[in-house]
Amino acid sequence: MSIIEVTVPVLPESVSEATLMTWHKKVGEAVARDENIIDLETDKVVLELPAPQAGVIVEIVEQDGATVVSGQLIAKIDTAAKAGDAAPAVEAAPAAAAVEAAPASNAQAGVAMPAAAKLAAEKGVDVAAIQGSGRDGRVLKEDVANAQAAPAAAPTAPANSTFSTVTVSPTPTVQIAGDRPEQRVPMSRLRQRVAERLLQSQSENAILTTFNEVNMKPVMELRNKYKDKFQKEHDVKLGFMSFFVKAAVAALKKFPVVNASIDGKDVVYHGYFDIGVAIGSPRGLVVPILRNADQMSLADIEKQISEFAVKAKDGKIALEDLTGGTFSITNGGTFGSMMSTPIINPPQAAILGMHATKERAMVEDGQVVVLPMMYLALSYDHRLIDGREAVLTLVAIKDALEDPARLLLDI
Repeated sequence: MSIIEVTVPVLPESVSEATLMTWHKKVGEAVARDENIIDLETDKVVLELPAPQAGVIVEIVEQDGATVVSGQLIAKIDTAAKAGDAAPAVEAAPAAAAVEAAPASNAQAGVAMPAAAKLAAEKGVDVAAIQGSGRDGRVLKEDVANAQAAPAAAPTAPANSTFSTVTVSPTPTVQIAGDRPEQRVPMSRLRQRVAERLLQSQSENAILTTFNEVNMKPVMELRNKYKDKFQKEHDVKLGFMSFFVKAAVAALKKFPVVNASIDGKDVVYHGYFDIGVAIGSPRGLVVPILRNADQMSLADIEKQISEFAVKAKDGKIALEDLTGGTFSITNGGTFGSMMSTPIINPPQAAILGMHATKERAMVEDGQVVVLPMMYLALSYDHRLIDGREAVLTLVAIKDALEDPARLLLDI
C-alpha cells in the first residue's frame, strides 16, 4: 500500500480560504492522474483540484461544504490499490473514526481560524462562546457570521404554533409555517465578495451618474449588412458589445482621466486600455478583462467575450481573467433594463451602462421619426473625474456609435 495525501493547493494572492464544493469521486473509486476530483470555490473563482497520482481514494477527510486553507489535508489516495480493493477497509473505518472523533473534536474547540478571529474582533463576538463547525471544532469565519446574526434570525415561536424546521443538506434550512415557507441558504463566496466590493465602492467613491441617449440605427444597419459575412469569415457572431468597447476606447483616449484610478493620494494614469465586460453566470456576476482592447479588432473582441461567457457558464474563469481592468462596461439591456446607475468596480474610476434598445418617436431634421434608441449611463468617481470630462466622454461614445466611420478614421 502506498498512500499519498491530497492537500489544498496554494490559493491565489489575497485569498485565505476556500470552500469544498462537490467531490466528483467517492471512497473506493479509482482516479486517474490529473483527473479533477473536487472543485474549490474561493471568493473570486472556482478552482479544480486534479489527482496528484492515479489510484483509489481510500479516505475523504473533508466533506462537501467544508472551509479549508492552503496545504490542508482533504483526502488520501492509495496508488497501489485498484477500484474495489478499498471497500472492506472503508466499511470498518466509520466505527473507528467515531471513537477517535470525540477527543479530537475537543482538542481544537474554541480555536479560531485567522479569518474568523479577524471578523470576531471587528464585530465584537466572543469566539469562546461559538460552537465551531470546522475540523476538530475549529471556529470558521462562517461560524462567527452566523453567531452574530443568530439573535435576529431566531425568533421564538409560540407554543401552539405549527412552525417546524426541516434541515436540508448540507446547511440550507427550510422553515415551514402554514403556507408561507422560507428557505435559508449560505451565500456563495463569490456572492459574498460581490457584496463586499459593492459596499466598498459606495463607501469609498463619490459616485455620480450622467446620462445620454444614442441612436442605434447606424450600428444596427451596419451589423445587419455584414453579420453573415462576418460570421463566415471569423466564425463568431457580430454583436453590439464590440462596437461599444471600441467606442469606449476611443473616448478614453480623448479623456485619459476616465481611464485612470486613485491609489492612496496618487492618481495613476494607465497607458493601456483593459476593459472589463460584465457577464452573468450561475454563480453570480463576473467581470473578465479584455486586455489591450485598443489593439483588438471587432472579431477579437467578440471571440474573447464568447470564450469568457462559456467559461463563466462552466465556472472555469481563471483568476487572471478577472484581475486588473481600467474601465468597465455592463449591459442591463440584456434583461430588459431601460435605465440604471451602475456601480463603479474599484479601483476603476468609471463604468458605462448599456440598456435596452427601444423604438421611440424622435425629432430629426425637423421631422418626427421612429428610431431605435438606447439610454447610456456613465457612473464616475467625482473625486477624480469632473462633470465636464464625464459628460464629454459619454458624448464621445454616443458620437462614435451614431457614426461608426469615426472608429475607422480615429476621429
